[in-house]
Amino acid sequence: MTTDWDAGRLDSDLSGVGMDTLAVRAGQHRSPEGEHGEPLFFTSSYVFRSAADAAARFAGEVPGNVYSRYTNPTVRAFEERIAAMEGAEQAVATASGMAAILAMVMSLCSAGDHVLVSRSVFGATVSLFEKYLKRFGLEVDYVPLTEVSVWEPAFKANTKLVFVESPSNPLAELVDIAALADLCHAKGAMLAVDNCFCTPALQQPLALGADIVIHSATKYIDGQGRCLGGVVAGRSEQMKEVVGFLRTAGPTLSPFNAWVFLKGLETLRLRMQAHCASAQILADWLEQQSGVEKVYYAGLTSHPQHELAKRQQKGFGAVLSFEVAGGKEAAWRFIDATRLISITANLGDSKTTITHPGSTTHGRLSPEDRATAGIQDSLVRVAVGLEDVEDLKADLARGLAVL
Repeated sequence: MTTDWDAGRLDSDLSGVGMDTLAVRAGQHRSPEGEHGEPLFFTSSYVFRSAADAAARFAGEVPGNVYSRYTNPTVRAFEERIAAMEGAEQAVATASGMAAILAMVMSLCSAGDHVLVSRSVFGATVSLFEKYLKRFGLEVDYVPLTEVSVWEPAFKANTKLVFVESPSNPLAELVDIAALADLCHAKGAMLAVDNCFCTPALQQPLALGADIVIHSATKYIDGQGRCLGGVVAGRSEQMKEVVGFLRTAGPTLSPFNAWVFLKGLETLRLRMQAHCASAQILADWLEQQSGVEKVYYAGLTSHPQHELAKRQQKGFGAVLSFEVAGGKEAAWRFIDATRLISITANLGDSKTTITHPGSTTHGRLSPEDRATAGIQDSLVRVAVGLEDVEDLKADLARGLAVL
């Protein structure tokens, strides 16, 4: 039964509240029914009050839902919540993390523009730029991530966008986001940061000066490996263009996936704390094991950017990588010897995962490009989940035993 209850009154004023409150309350607009949980809107289209109302909504003259390819209340709730948590004016949800990158570039760049990309990005990101976006006249160059001084000579007069992963996949490399943002703005370019590994619980690139934040919501925002999704967040002026691309091209997030992500955000900081704590224990332990030649994790004092990570992140993340003695064959033996950890290339799951980046996530790159990105054949990546850390240690010990 409908009532005159003041829809949304409990959650309308969230100014000045903390991250955990935003994760639970932001983006919720209650209907007159007064539901406590976020409703799930399964509909492709919406009924208008009149032909004039339909025309006004399609023209954008009055607010309201038009078609679920680009307006859906559940998706909008997720967008508003992640925007609040990232400190963005607006967020746009997409069907996957890769769709978020595609939507950003197609919306904000044109043929003849120059894009700089950090050399250590996810393999599919390189493929997107190299195999597809370059076909449409985009110029793309790659720069080593970590030293801001190396970026400056790479800029051109037509550089429009700089895109980085920080931390990077899988070597946990970082860039000083504030310093790189200052350089980009001095050169008249936008800085976009893939914040997938940290999430807003550990890092807020926009607060450090970045213009755009990208997420694969498939990872920690979901947290349990259930759904695909992506996010682009930034200023409303930019996001208006991304919405236009979404409306036309349709890489749309489903309402069900958005609803799952809303639930995931409610426990994000708590999960990230637990992920980080276990990852730190495992990284410290692995660094002491024979057969392990090098461990990549920003929480280690041996990591060259440990102090930078302490300054710009609230935690060191849950992904660690390490090189084993014996090359690819040894890396595969290590992986195959585990019994508890899941052999899969996904990450951000409550279940710990393990993969060989050189033949999975970065397998489409040439051997030369993998070497340039620092992806050795001996590299193993572990995305630490929420299991008992002693059980994870015992499982990794099975891998060490076959080296």
